[in-house]
Amino acid sequence: MVPCSCFCHSVVSMALGMNYLARRGAVFVLFSLFSYLFCVGEGRFNAFRTFRSKPVSSAGAAEELWFIQKLDHFNGADPREWKQRYFVNEAFYKPGGPVFLMIGGEGPASPAWMESGAWLNYAEKLGAFCLMLEHRFYGKSHPTPDLSTDNLHFLSSRQALADLAHFRTVMAETRGLTNSKWVAFGGSYPGSLAAWFRLKYPHLVHASVASSAPVYATVNFPEYLEVVQRSLASENVECPLLVKKASDTLVELLKDPKTYDNITKDFNLCSRLQIQTERDSAYLLETLAGNFMDVVQYNGDNRGFEGVLGTNITIKVLCSVMADASLGEPYARYAAVARLMMTTFSTKCLDASFSTYLKDMTNTSWEGPAAGGGRQWVYQTCTEFGFYQSTDSPNQPFTGFPLPYHVKQCADFYNVSAKQLAEAVAQTNEYYGAYNIRSSRIVFPNGSIDPWHVLGITRNISTVLPAVFIKGTAHCANMYPARSEDPPQLTLARQRIFMLLQQWLKQ
Repeated sequence: MVPCSCFCHSVVSMALGMNYLARRGAVFVLFSLFSYLFCVGEGRFNAFRTFRSKPVSSAGAAEELWFIQKLDHFNGADPREWKQRYFVNEAFYKPGGPVFLMIGGEGPASPAWMESGAWLNYAEKLGAFCLMLEHRFYGKSHPTPDLSTDNLHFLSSRQALADLAHFRTVMAETRGLTNSKWVAFGGSYPGSLAAWFRLKYPHLVHASVASSAPVYATVNFPEYLEVVQRSLASENVECPLLVKKASDTLVELLKDPKTYDNITKDFNLCSRLQIQTERDSAYLLETLAGNFMDVVQYNGDNRGFEGVLGTNITIKVLCSVMADASLGEPYARYAAVARLMMTTFSTKCLDASFSTYLKDMTNTSWEGPAAGGGRQWVYQTCTEFGFYQSTDSPNQPFTGFPLPYHVKQCADFYNVSAKQLAEAVAQTNEYYGAYNIRSSRIVFPNGSIDPWHVLGITRNISTVLPAVFIKGTAHCANMYPARSEDPPQLTLARQRIFMLLQQWLKQ
């Protein structure tokens, strides 16, 4: 997921802020999954219900274990080490069975995944030993004393892959799993890591399931909002038109300071609206658009099993509010959506202040308000991925947060210039291959409603690099526990993935 998605921006609440991240960069976090609440995993890159046959403990009670890891895998002269958190589930293991490794993402690793999820269904059937490794710099895995930009230089997908490689090597030796076949799992950004782990360390990883994985890095990602428009229209063709009318009205109102008191009241802002720069208005507009972006990304999924709030808010619910003429003009309905989200997350008011966001994101303490993943993930977007969901396309319903607004934050937070960002993104695609991955035994599930599918693999690259494109599903939907209301195409997708694993483990 995303993988995805969150932390950085206090949208409607801390939980919505996590959603923003998942959305913002693949988001997910999937195995952070909104543990604070950021995208399983986007990213803003969640939660679910249960399927579970042999629970190993009560929810969230999986034992924390710790692994000694090198700070810098690419500098043999640097002896520094740190402790990385991981979890184990041996309940399904049968001697000679495979090892399943769930990859953590841009947020805290959630122990709920050690008890439930589609991967554990596969593990039970295949007799797998299950591990989950938390990503460096997220959750409780703190490699450095703080989150200063100098220390964040040790945060990258390449260092994370090297963590996985060393962890896999040592675990195989110490737990007697040397002859076992290892399978990597991940969703959103961790889905990308799962694919890249197989790509870069094929001698260590036999196969990978890369769910909702954005494998193509791009500075500007306006296609995200284009998918949001199409997904809203799939529910009601008038819905994105009403959203656009409301957004355009707000943009016009923001031009007149006399309207600021009314806007403050309409959207229940925590403090009186002040627009001193274009970034102030862009932040407000992006925050409100985020209500729709987040719901689309996770529409109708089964995140409830992990305790995530708001899973009852779907595209259908938002579009029904936007279609309710009794609420007034589209602008008033737009405000009603914001209030609905605040009520859902028990948030008293909406903090839409860019100055507050800037202060939070430049706080380098592990106790800082953005240390749950926001400061770290946005750093990765500025130094590796981009993924900025701008309003630069005319084929989407929002206005007011163009690419320069996003790019300037890299300079504000980490002193990364636009040129450095562009070069870093190009290097990422050069290193991993973007859409042109050349490997084997990697399956790429994606959902058609999920905006991240645009940056993923949705068609077979080859017979050994298949795609599973699931119509009508959202971000990382195939990873969640099964439930009776799942659409048949989602059930078939999970079955397809299992059949591939069966086949590949025989090879």
